[in-house]
Amino acid sequence: MPTYTFYDSKTKKQWDDMMSNSEREIYLKNNPEINQVPGGFMVVGDHIMGAGPKVDGGFTENMQRIAGAHPGSPLADRYGGSTQTHKEIKTRDAISKHATKVARDGFSANRKKTL
Repeated sequence: MPTYTFYDSKTKKQWDDMMSNSEREIYLKNNPEINQVPGGFMVVGDHIMGAGPKVDGGFTENMQRIAGAHPGSPLADRYGGSTQTHKEIKTRDAISKHATKVARDGFSANRKKTL
């Protein structure tokens, strides 16, 4: 049976009581001065892990296949793809890093102010 928390507005007291849902409904209907206190949710499952649920190798392979078909997409940035060489990946990362620095500092590689 679930445990419910109640609050009596006349006596200003709060307590826990164990009863079925149907008993709770009858109890609250017969005692209008008593209110149920909302409680936290009970969550069950492995999705509470700090890093989120882990995916299996088949899912990762499928995402890499899709990323290979769309090399310029954000999915390709995350999962890569079998069509990109190591040099292409490193070049893309260097360009992205440089673009971020220019956007942040406002200077190009030759230290002149950009527009």
